[in-house]
Amino acid sequence: MNKAQLVELVAEKTKTTKTQSEQILDATLEAIQEALKDGEEVKLVGFGTFTKTSRKARQGRNPKTGETVKIPSAYIPKFKPGKDLKDALN
Repeated sequence: MNKAQLVELVAEKTKTTKTQSEQILDATLEAIQEALKDGEEVKLVGFGTFTKTSRKARQGRNPKTGETVKIPSAYIPKFKPGKDLKDALN
């Protein structure tokens, strides 16, 4: 499912227009990104938890040349599914 399909499904379920549904989805995703950027956890009970974790700097290898390169540390998003989501899939 892509974003357009998700927007269409949300519009059908909420009986709103596709434009309104897209605005709601965009606002939701932006709010999650801002919270993670600020170091907050986003807990959606039953669905899951989004967190921000750090990845250490490490050595990598350029596959084309074989040269060793330094990969800097970075923050990455992490998602842990909730019980209801796990149960729905099984």
